[in-house]
Amino acid sequence: MLELQGIAVSPGVAIGRALVFDREGYRIMRCLVPVGEDESEWQRLVSAVKQSKSKLESTQQNTSAALGEHLGGIFSAQQQILLDPHLQSELENLIRRKAYSAEYAVSEVFTRYAAAFRKSPSSFLAERANDIRDVERLLLECLTGQPMATLTQLPHEAIVVSHDLTPGETAAFDREKVLGICTEAGGPGGHTAIVARGMEIPAVVGVGNFLHNIRSGDEVIVDGHLGRIIVSPDAETRDWYLQRRLFRQSIATQLEEIRDLPASTSDGVRIELMANLEFPHEAAACLARGADGVGLYRTEFLYLGHTHEPSEEEHYQAYAQVVRDMHNRPVVIRTLDLGADKMGITRLEDPENNPFLGLRSVRLSLRNPALFRVQLRAILRAACLGDVRVMFPMITTLDELRSA
Repeated sequence: MLELQGIAVSPGVAIGRALVFDREGYRIMRCLVPVGEDESEWQRLVSAVKQSKSKLESTQQNTSAALGEHLGGIFSAQQQILLDPHLQSELENLIRRKAYSAEYAVSEVFTRYAAAFRKSPSSFLAERANDIRDVERLLLECLTGQPMATLTQLPHEAIVVSHDLTPGETAAFDREKVLGICTEAGGPGGHTAIVARGMEIPAVVGVGNFLHNIRSGDEVIVDGHLGRIIVSPDAETRDWYLQRRLFRQSIATQLEEIRDLPASTSDGVRIELMANLEFPHEAAACLARGADGVGLYRTEFLYLGHTHEPSEEEHYQAYAQVVRDMHNRPVVIRTLDLGADKMGITRLEDPENNPFLGLRSVRLSLRNPALFRVQLRAILRAACLGDVRVMFPMITTLDELRSA
């Protein structure tokens, strides 16, 4: 028996046989096109970009319908990567001026971009490298006509074990067959982790180098609560997890039976049970479990999940989805709570000795009024759809409240 520790990113316990997904990718050789064929080679790439965009649009629509608009938005962000003017210019330059083949140009440029993101001091930005790899994979599929191995149709139930997974690969999983996910790389803010949570697949990431210790067919336990991976468990450990899973299922059944009863103390005092949300798609599940509303809707995902600052419309769509899903129940939206460990794309001019106590939360918003107004306008628009309230994080003085 081998026990490994990783990062729990999607709750639940999965017990099953491992399927080691060895995604080696395409081996693109250095290849130059003959003189005078640069235009036709560029047009090959233009055609591949159009095909890739169409595939991403389809993935976005399917994911939005199945898991919610926010998760579908991951593939909208990938379309922005695909169509980025600077990236397109680099590709065209390599093809026209250096006579690179379309495949070789794509491999060179996307590998460099992914490496640059992985080196970012922000873990959230580092995890965007997988989105870049997703787009590269699509382009190379269209250029070569050879689709990479996927996990869309599995012959049997399995726990997917891999070095890493891209968001596109995860979204394409057969939910009935993939019992759990375990990867060597990754983190809690990555799009792959977000998709796994949306699909309710138990997942543990960031386990480190362990693929040499596991083979397809080995029995594996994925503990998505504690971040544990157990390979070839002994009978006692397997029985303990089976009992634990049954216990959780029993609790879930009991809670379902009392879901619609009023929440009150033994002496009859009514209590409101409100949900805390990290992402928009969680609202429907909270309502299904009997929540009286949303007591805290965190909005940091809008910044940490993308490589650009969110527009007012992106803010609005994320808020509107939750307000609609809650059917006029109260929704408390907390404004941006970035700083220190949560710092994403918005960076401070000068590093701070103690970011946890310095320019963060509402103080950061007040120092960036343009950014703050974008969020507040979107909240006000969403308020037309239901009972919306605003929470300002880390207010320490009356002046800060008045300024907000």
